[in-house]
Amino acid sequence: MKVSSTTNTSSTISGFILLGFPCSREGQLLLFGLFSVLYLLTLMGNGSIICAVRWDQRLHTPMYILLANFSFLEIWYVTSTVPNMLANFLSDTKVISFSGCFLQFYFFFSLGSTECFFLAIMAFDRYLAICRPLHYPTIMTGRLCASLVVSCWVLGFFWFLIPIIIISQMSFCGSRIIDHFLCDPGPLLALTCTRAPVIELTSSTLSSLLLFIPFLFIMVSYTLVLKAVLKVPSAAGRRKAFSTCGSHLAVVSLFYGSVMVMYVSPTSEHEAGMQKMVTLFYSIVTPLINPVIYSLRNKDMKHAMKKLLRT
Repeated sequence: MKVSSTTNTSSTISGFILLGFPCSREGQLLLFGLFSVLYLLTLMGNGSIICAVRWDQRLHTPMYILLANFSFLEIWYVTSTVPNMLANFLSDTKVISFSGCFLQFYFFFSLGSTECFFLAIMAFDRYLAICRPLHYPTIMTGRLCASLVVSCWVLGFFWFLIPIIIISQMSFCGSRIIDHFLCDPGPLLALTCTRAPVIELTSSTLSSLLLFIPFLFIMVSYTLVLKAVLKVPSAAGRRKAFSTCGSHLAVVSLFYGSVMVMYVSPTSEHEAGMQKMVTLFYSIVTPLINPVIYSLRNKDMKHAMKKLLRT
């Protein structure tokens, strides 16, 4: 990476400056305490789902295995941003190294991409379970489930690899101040010495494909599920079918509803405050409340959680 400095101050900086949430020292300490608690609750909530699925034999089914893997993903997703954010609250310089910035960029976007693919295969699993119940055990085997999980991780970690490598080799000018709490493509591209329309278009295209292809797949799956459920004669059967899908639909709505605002056009002129709040929601708040959504709306998971808490 080439760095061009225009001021004496910037020439002494060994990386980018993440402004985070500028406020007084007391405010920074308050935010440190708040996000520390949220981070620990996220780890505990998603860790509890993993342990419940691991220890309860009744949950050794594809739906819950996918859920446990999703919770594992959420733990790493929030870990890609929050520890550095916490360190930033206590730092006077707010500096993140170039390598640290682009490693965070890579892992944050790779894990987010993996989440998009996971939400799609979880919808596919619900489609098979409800629309093809007799064939479900023979189609969604342990081998297929494992293959889908591995495919999500591999696709997620390769999706943005080339654009991130190219951006990391570009020249950066000026103060190198990023008005965000993480290394995001929009602010990074704004700091490059020259405009890179090809990279901007590539990033926008990859983001759009990543968001809309899995999203359309999810919508088609649940449209077919809805048609099948409406044909169920008993109200109890319809409620049971809806309850198994309701949690996943809630998570999809929370994640896609916020992430689409930001990354369909990563270089568009969003206000810095809006960028931070929307990113904060889908990267920290959503992983926090996902375990609550899944455990409250699922009887088997609630039973397994109670059993886990009693041990």
